[in-house]
Amino acid sequence: MPTINEIVNYAKENAEKLGIKKFDIYGSTVDETSVQVDRGEPKQVKASNRSGVTVRVWNEDNTMGVTSTTDVDPKGLELALKTAYEASFFGVKENVPDFSPEATVPIENIPHDKAPQAPVSELIDKLLVAEQELLSAHPAIKGVPYNGLAQRDIDRFYLNSEGAARTESHSLTSVYLYSKTEEEGKKPRSAGAFRINRNLNNLDINGCIQETAEKTISHLNYEKVKSGKYLVVFSPEAFLSLLGAFSNLFNAQSILDHQSLSTPDDLGKQIASPLLSVVDDALHPANVGAETFDGEGTPTRQVSLIEKGVLKSFLHSAGTAKRMNAQPTGNASIGAKVSVSPNFFHVFRAADPEQELSLETAENVILIDDLQALHAGVKALQGSFSLPFDGWLINKGVKTSIESATVAGDFLELLKSIICVEKEVELTPGGVCPRIWVNELSITGD
Repeated sequence: MPTINEIVNYAKENAEKLGIKKFDIYGSTVDETSVQVDRGEPKQVKASNRSGVTVRVWNEDNTMGVTSTTDVDPKGLELALKTAYEASFFGVKENVPDFSPEATVPIENIPHDKAPQAPVSELIDKLLVAEQELLSAHPAIKGVPYNGLAQRDIDRFYLNSEGAARTESHSLTSVYLYSKTEEEGKKPRSAGAFRINRNLNNLDINGCIQETAEKTISHLNYEKVKSGKYLVVFSPEAFLSLLGAFSNLFNAQSILDHQSLSTPDDLGKQIASPLLSVVDDALHPANVGAETFDGEGTPTRQVSLIEKGVLKSFLHSAGTAKRMNAQPTGNASIGAKVSVSPNFFHVFRAADPEQELSLETAENVILIDDLQALHAGVKALQGSFSLPFDGWLINKGVKTSIESATVAGDFLELLKSIICVEKEVELTPGGVCPRIWVNELSITGD
């Protein structure tokens, strides 16, 4: 892979040669190794090096064409620029994407620290040990059907014809374990856990093993649950998966496309309990793969979405910001249609609840650990959801696993029914969040 400076030079030379005045390029390379094991043997070892570049070119009439390529040598870039230029004459005439006004704003502390990659043999050994420890944690645990240990190096860059040139690189290592039980006359039960870090040496594999084992074992003695309205506690991961499923609430592109639960006039409205604050914070210290700029070269930042229950701002690309008279927020990905998505949620307590609630003392509450079938059970434009879940009925600290049940409701009503946001936050793949207590949710048991 050529260096970023080489790519900048190739692009400039080729653009000049082709008479192209206005263009930008976003690209990344990912070098990844991942392993899976099965019953004491390596099951799959994958190594891949993927690179991709998206080139946008504007013509004299200011319409734009886009092309993508995996080829970043001078020939490949020349062809990409040429193809994008030809495509530009068929580009949209309205709301044509443009450079981000912040693509050249300086960014402090850009990461360029990669961790040395561990040899594949070491990844396999560590994962085999993890599998063995899980199998010996309880006689009922008969297998770890899903597992994986992966390390990846990521390089990203953005450049445009007005002098923007950004690059960053970082490393990530992650482990995932999911174990399954088999007991005579009982349904199989399962549970999983996930950990992530910058390098393998600091990856908390033992914590991942322990959490998977504890959760799996806690599901062994299960009982049916009566249907009805319950006080429900969402685990950090469950709450964030629901928030992600309804993130059209904050998405300026969805709002402009009338594909959102919000309208432009909703800013400043109380949409949730005053106990809740939500920030999209790409640069949160817990976000291991933090990106300092988005696909349009806009610096990422902390964007306050809900403050004490009030809707404060939307997530923007350069284009949506221009149309809605706002600032780009660093949430865009580049393409023929620029899309907007959250980076990393930080959910926290905005005010103290009337009473501190605790699972140690609460009676008959349902703790939802993991929501399933989000792609099928969420009607993102109606705001409604009906989702199977893994969880427990908790009575004064005593946990009883729920055999099978579904939670249903309306997301906007759920936000208003929050009666406690706990103090302690946890890191999950989608962000940082505490447990969230919601009053009167419908649970359908067997």
